[in-house]
Amino acid sequence: MTTLAPPPPPTTKDGRHRAAPPAASSRLRGLFTGPPEDPRWARPALWAILVLATALYAWNMSSISGNTFYNAAVYSGTKSWKAFFFGALDAGSFITVDKPPFALWVMGLSARVFGYGTWQLMLPMVALGTGSVALLYRMVKRDFGAVAATIAALALTLTPITVALTRDTNPDPVLVFLMLLGAAALMKAVRTGRLLPLVWSGVAIGFAFNTKMMQAYVVLPVFFLVYLWAAQLGLGRRIRNLAVGTVALVVSSAWWMVVVDLIPASSRPYIGGSTDNTVWDLVIGYNGFGRIFGASSSVGSQGNGASFGGEAGLYRLFNSIMGGQISWLIPFALVALIGGLVLRGRAPRTDAKRAALLLWGGWFVLHYLTFALAEGTFHPYYVTAMAPGIAALAGIGGVMLYRAFRERAAGKWGWVLPAAVAGSTVWAVVLLHRVSGSGALYTVAEVVAGVAGAVAVIGLLLGRFTGRQRLTGIAALAAVVALLAGPAAYSASAAGSSTNGTNPTAGPSTGGMGGGGGMGGGQRPSGSGGPSGGTGTSNSGSAPSGSSSSSSSSSSSSQSTGQSASGRTAGGMGDTQVSSAMITYLKKHQDGATWLVAVATDQTASSIILESGEPVISMGGWSGSDNAMTLAKLKSLVKSGKLHYIVVSDSGQGSSNSEISTWVKKNGTAVSAYSGLYRLG
Repeated sequence: MTTLAPPPPPTTKDGRHRAAPPAASSRLRGLFTGPPEDPRWARPALWAILVLATALYAWNMSSISGNTFYNAAVYSGTKSWKAFFFGALDAGSFITVDKPPFALWVMGLSARVFGYGTWQLMLPMVALGTGSVALLYRMVKRDFGAVAATIAALALTLTPITVALTRDTNPDPVLVFLMLLGAAALMKAVRTGRLLPLVWSGVAIGFAFNTKMMQAYVVLPVFFLVYLWAAQLGLGRRIRNLAVGTVALVVSSAWWMVVVDLIPASSRPYIGGSTDNTVWDLVIGYNGFGRIFGASSSVGSQGNGASFGGEAGLYRLFNSIMGGQISWLIPFALVALIGGLVLRGRAPRTDAKRAALLLWGGWFVLHYLTFALAEGTFHPYYVTAMAPGIAALAGIGGVMLYRAFRERAAGKWGWVLPAAVAGSTVWAVVLLHRVSGSGALYTVAEVVAGVAGAVAVIGLLLGRFTGRQRLTGIAALAAVVALLAGPAAYSASAAGSSTNGTNPTAGPSTGGMGGGGGMGGGQRPSGSGGPSGGTGTSNSGSAPSGSSSSSSSSSSSSQSTGQSASGRTAGGMGDTQVSSAMITYLKKHQDGATWLVAVATDQTASSIILESGEPVISMGGWSGSDNAMTLAKLKSLVKSGKLHYIVVSDSGQGSSNSEISTWVKKNGTAVSAYSGLYRLG
């Protein structure tokens, strides 16, 4: 009787035996313990950081107000697929928000699946915020190991402005995640020389463009530089692959813009924020050069020059408004970048570690210069986009400087680590001392940062002179505590309070235009059922008693006085207060009209949409200066029975607004019970 020999074990292309795939139980266990080559603490530490990030972003989620402007657009998108596609503010699709719609699509799909409400809108934001932490960890770990990755992930998790913003419905968490996806794909293309990852990198940045337009392109120069310099290919193939990747970038960026601009204006909403009703004008103007050059820009529509983060200049990100939001680790990141590049100075062109340093260093520097010098509209929360670069440099540079310090083989650079820790600790104490009277949390953080920083510096120096490696390791842990104590205090404050949806910030109020919000409050989505004609009182959500968060301390006062739809404009046609009683009256007398009422600005319209659940026309966009409504268009809407009511006032901006106001007062019927309200037709 013959027996069959067992089949030979599978081999790889080079003839080596291929290991059998692990059992399902082993794979599940590995999910929590990590690969065998990792330190035993690495994977549990990652899970702990991800849990911390999720807790910070999602804590007391029901109190989060979000941005009324975007909330209303998401709600409108759940009522109309046309409004969903265009990113219209209202379900009748009269005008779009002043951003492309990808972030609205992300939140809108969640709201369509689970129903409209606070947690439904916040769910994707929390998931993407935590996903960004995990993605940064993976990218840093690949080249620099678990210690650097853990520090980077923890630093990103505890970046105060990132915590405040992820607890919101602004589009930036979507932007950051997509940019990180693009960076991860780029580095894979650099390491492997393959074209497809580079194409996917372009696609990711293209979708980021369809989230916040030109802000997504800030990282492109360093993306091109890193690939052109470090990819493991000949120069000709590198250039060819970059050309193909650029095509993918352009197509994924421009498709929505091209489709919208090709649709006749009469068949789509007005493009909010533009001067000529085109997305292209929005790209190069209001969301492009207007943000950089402000009112001095001659290209397209312009940013209005409002700065909620202080005056433009290299010091902006260290001022009293911005310092506590993002600057904690900037000094350390800068030293780490320079030191890391010097330590990798003689590496070959294709060195992956230097390529990663160039990527994160360029990410940090380009964002810093853009945000510091921008003369157009600038909100503090924009800087969350630079947080991954700072966090990565803190982890990577910290580990590289620490190894140089311990090995005593890097000359004078071996002494940089204690100096960097000392300088960064001093800056953290300065930041905390600025707000030391705002609560015990910040006083405790100041003491912890100072003491831990002193222990770290002294321990590093003693360890160096005595050769005690254990002492040096303890000192390094103390340095981490010193540098993250301040951000942790600010982040805890942000997690314990609801945010002002227009301009979310973390920590105590610092005064000025940036200290706690700015224009407009946030009206909280009213549960899974959506707007239901609520009372209009205190809909912005409030922080717990005793919280010193600037976000909660500056909530719009009109939200707590029974006037839930605030119409404070920047000079448009409706410097009025639209009360809940007026909204009830309008719903009762809507008489089959498509739109409940026409008002001057997006802020007023969005609040009414969320309270009434009905489409509302914003005639002037965000600031009241858009030419979305013309007299001819108004007459047509009235004649067709699509609009019966309009709110106007004695103020006006631009000839079209004055013309409309004059015509309405001449031909409409004033509703005596409500100032500024007229019935037309």
